[in-house]
Amino acid sequence: MPKFFSRIYQKWADGRGKNLTYFFPFPDLQPLAIIWIVVTGTLLGVRHLGGLQPLELNAYDLMVQLRPDQGPDPRLLIVEVTERDINTIEKWPISDRTLAKAIAEIARLEPLAIGIDIIRDIPYEPGNAELAIQFKNPKVFPITFRGYSKLQRVQPNPNIPEKRVGFNDLVVDPDRIVRRNLMFASEGKTTQTSLSMRLAFAYLDSKKIESKLTEKQEVQANKIVFSKLRSDSGGYQNINAQGYQILLNYRSSKKIAEIVTLSQVLEGQVDPTLVKGKIVLIGVTAPTVKDIFSTPYSATKNGNIQTPGVLIHATATSQILSAVLDGKRLFWYWEEWQEILWIAVWSAVGGCLAWRLEKSLNLMGSAIAACGSLFGFTFFLFMQQGWIPLIAPALALLITAGVAVTYKYEQSRQQQGIVMKLLGQQTSPAIANALWKERVHLLESGLLPGQKVTATIVLTDLQGFSTISEKLPPEVVMSWLNEYLSAMAQEVQEHQGVINKFTGDGMLAVFGVPIPRTTPEEIAEDARLAVSCALAISSRLPEMNQNWLDRGLPVVKMRVGIFTGPVMVGSLGGTTRLEYGVIGDSVNIASRLESCEKERHEDTCRILIAEETFVHLADKFEVESWGALPLRGREQKVNVYRILGRKKK
Repeated sequence: MPKFFSRIYQKWADGRGKNLTYFFPFPDLQPLAIIWIVVTGTLLGVRHLGGLQPLELNAYDLMVQLRPDQGPDPRLLIVEVTERDINTIEKWPISDRTLAKAIAEIARLEPLAIGIDIIRDIPYEPGNAELAIQFKNPKVFPITFRGYSKLQRVQPNPNIPEKRVGFNDLVVDPDRIVRRNLMFASEGKTTQTSLSMRLAFAYLDSKKIESKLTEKQEVQANKIVFSKLRSDSGGYQNINAQGYQILLNYRSSKKIAEIVTLSQVLEGQVDPTLVKGKIVLIGVTAPTVKDIFSTPYSATKNGNIQTPGVLIHATATSQILSAVLDGKRLFWYWEEWQEILWIAVWSAVGGCLAWRLEKSLNLMGSAIAACGSLFGFTFFLFMQQGWIPLIAPALALLITAGVAVTYKYEQSRQQQGIVMKLLGQQTSPAIANALWKERVHLLESGLLPGQKVTATIVLTDLQGFSTISEKLPPEVVMSWLNEYLSAMAQEVQEHQGVINKFTGDGMLAVFGVPIPRTTPEEIAEDARLAVSCALAISSRLPEMNQNWLDRGLPVVKMRVGIFTGPVMVGSLGGTTRLEYGVIGDSVNIASRLESCEKERHEDTCRILIAEETFVHLADKFEVESWGALPLRGREQKVNVYRILGRKKK
């Protein structure tokens, strides 16, 4: 993915980017703009196809669960048919006589309306005639069931006026959870009304609350408009919004209304104050009847707890009454363009955080804070009955940030290649990493700026190499020389030095670059590392000579000159060729030390240092003073010392 963005951006940068620059005149942010556009566009496409709807619905359920419980609605009473009631009556379905007796007992206590959430399409003798008499009561509202086809349809009693019949169908989402309330459903020229609407408007009619249809054919009561749910409202994207639907606002997870049992009603044990002037719903809560549904409250630690249908109808009835009489707002939603802008803004936030924050902990902390702010604002609006997308902007933030970080990492790897090219492939990893942390100046100009530093220079040479190269074929000399130089390069890297260049059979290494040493302790440590490196090379040379001798190759002796002093370091060359240059008199002195008195070369490797290096060794090495010697090209003599080895502890 990051390479994909790199290729896109490179095309813009190579010429096509002029068009982007015209619209987005910030070159350093152009890759971020491309990432933002691609991620946001892809996410919006997935969202439009419904890919994020399940996650948005889960987030909706979580926010429903986090809301404060509103407690029971005092305008409702629920008469439940429990498992114990069925066992007591010893019959299911209950007989028409039992149901008629229950309705009569409730009607005696002067309710405002009685909703019967029990199907009665055929007689359940005995008592069908008694039930028919009770159904003539204008306060009684039986149900019908529309189903998904005519074969599933359950017709109401033909003797009951249509205005007192409500359907009890519930709309379930693709995940089988009830979150919507179907208020009206049309079939041809006929419009059917839900049980909850029948009961609620019976209550409102008793309060002289007028209702009407607006120009958009939406129900309005007491200035409250029940706006129709769209197929893309809130977190929805592709639901079936046919009919007249609103989002169901659950009142409570514990107790929607006061509840009494069927047995209590039949035995006359119901407090009259619970019934008088109230809406009473009679329905089954016994699990074996299986009139149960999943709701946003269903997912609990104890499993998926389902809710009886009668309680959901009570919730829908309470929502309508609360909206009209209590001023409890109905759910509202943003327009599609507002949601798209919302998602795009959070995508930009994630991209900017990733683009500007270098440290991982800072980025993670900022991303967590941003997600927390997003959830906090979304939940605040939810408490005001506003449902806006949560998952889509959260994913936009995180994915854009993730892609931007990955892109920056890929770019960083490419830029690190520039650094390594400038330093040379023999740079020690420790030095390369240190330099990378100071890469700003390099990446701005493509050059390492010149700077004056105090460093220790190591310069080596082989004795008699010209004579050796004359006697051997070039290919043999090349192979033999590479073995030697490879061993030296390995030791330089392990001792945190930088190989500046190979000079045929020699090498120029520097200790103390490219990061300037600022304290005497650091400068002294570089000097000790340089001497240790020379001794390490010296210790390997006898073994290498024996190996060459066994293969019929010449054996060699080498000289090393070491000097500590000021040098200028930085990029040398032009745009077509660059190298990391080290120049200054310190380099010349190291070269003169290496070639000083060549005839004094008793052992395999001779290491000479000057006083300027000797003062930093802290008595850690065995040395032999050669006194003040004249060096070629210098007027003043230099105090020279020969390194014999490391002091034994």
